[in-house]
Amino acid sequence: MALKKHQQIAISVILGLTIVGTVGSFFVMALENSNQQKDAQTYQEALTKYQNDQKAYQAKVDAQTSELSKKYFKTFDQYKDLPVRFDKADVKKLTTKDIKVGSGKKIDGSTKFAAYYLGWTPDGKVFDGSINGSSLKAPFTIDGLDNAGVIDGWKKGLLGMKIGGVRELTIPSDQAYGSSGTTGIAANTPLKFVVMAIDEPEAIEQPTIPTELLQQGALQ
Repeated sequence: MALKKHQQIAISVILGLTIVGTVGSFFVMALENSNQQKDAQTYQEALTKYQNDQKAYQAKVDAQTSELSKKYFKTFDQYKDLPVRFDKADVKKLTTKDIKVGSGKKIDGSTKFAAYYLGWTPDGKVFDGSINGSSLKAPFTIDGLDNAGVIDGWKKGLLGMKIGGVRELTIPSDQAYGSSGTTGIAANTPLKFVVMAIDEPEAIEQPTIPTELLQQGALQ
């Protein structure tokens, strides 16, 4: 059936709009796909760089740990036999014993230092420590005892100690992990530690997480 001229024009307009709309949709999809590819490439580049930075950081940490172990292992290893049984009923208060008096700075609440240590329970079992076979783990760094995340027995027991010194701490349970205990340590358990204080090692800056990764939630 023949169409009137105005109908033909209307159909032509609709057809033209449909074509334009379809082409436009493909263009938008292509643009979105292009942007996604660019975003994916940017993300991958950021991830690769961060992973490489992390490897470099860990290599520096491992190298520092190794150097410190070579320097201090023989000194601290001689105290590995100190952990022996003790009577928990005898531990009434915090006591300290300087096994070796250091020659460095005296530790107060704000002193920055690091420590190698062994901690044991009344049965003589070491529950945590710095000795790892024939080497030392990374020392525990303390950015001032006042704000350190350590038990009260450390906060009070290490005050007055000098850098380079070795001190034995006998800590009642209320200045250790108290009535709640912690992993591997039963409630109301007094503890003993031998601690060697050393100068704080040079800080190694950790790599910053790239914004691209945070936005993707990859490393949150």
